[in-house]
Amino acid sequence: MILTRKKTLNFIDKLPSGNSIKRYWELLSVLIPQSLNARYRGSFLGVYWSLLNPLIMTGLYTTIFGATFASYFGDSIVNYMFAAFTGLLVINFYNSSTTQALSSVVINGDLLNKIKLPVPVFPLAMIGANIFQFIVGSFPLLAIVTLIKTHNPLNIIFLLFPFIALVLVCTGVGFFVSALFVFFRDLGYFYEIATFIVWITSPVFYPAEIVPARVQPVLYLNPLVPIIESLRQISLDGTLPELIYLLRGFLSGIIILTLGWLFFRKVQSSFMDLL
Repeated sequence: MILTRKKTLNFIDKLPSGNSIKRYWELLSVLIPQSLNARYRGSFLGVYWSLLNPLIMTGLYTTIFGATFASYFGDSIVNYMFAAFTGLLVINFYNSSTTQALSSVVINGDLLNKIKLPVPVFPLAMIGANIFQFIVGSFPLLAIVTLIKTHNPLNIIFLLFPFIALVLVCTGVGFFVSALFVFFRDLGYFYEIATFIVWITSPVFYPAEIVPARVQPVLYLNPLVPIIESLRQISLDGTLPELIYLLRGFLSGIIILTLGWLFFRKVQSSFMDLL
């Protein structure tokens, strides 16, 4: 009982205070636009490049796999196309957010050596930049697809629930990999393999139903699976997502965020010796 109470108090102590949150917000309001400007400086399409990639990949998946998997989506290639698109939005957001967060602390090492700043703000800025990019670029098209398929404007609001779960997952992973990268600079190469594993175990271009029953429990260890399934139920079926998917998505997000944050704070004191 006493040990549990101490652990709870330690976790609470690691949370940012009210003044810290205000400072985080002020810094994020500078770092997020800075990140977006650096990423798309001189670009013709800007943030809309983030939409072009899933559109092109959706076309490729539909051409290659549409006829094979359409039977799982109401015997409609159009439905398969929309399903592939929603899956790609999730996996692209995850890959982009966490990959950019991975190097965010190391890249800003010189700045951290000159000015005392809250280190977690850098991976948070990468996640925030991708949230803005998603809201401006991909979300409007996803909302249009949802409205066309369901004819229910409320479903557009329901899309926010799996997206929030996705942000929780990405933020937790972002904290973890950005901290680990300070100590292991080869992590970037291993993380490319990790993102490929996440992609191939996510039902992006294939329906989860085709996965053998004995393998499905392993598939659902991937925190993106319930998020993708929830989005598809909302945007394609026009129904509320199954409660089990929402619970899995949010529970995974909360656990990953908590573990990522605790790990980041635990090793943060050693960063300056290595930056």
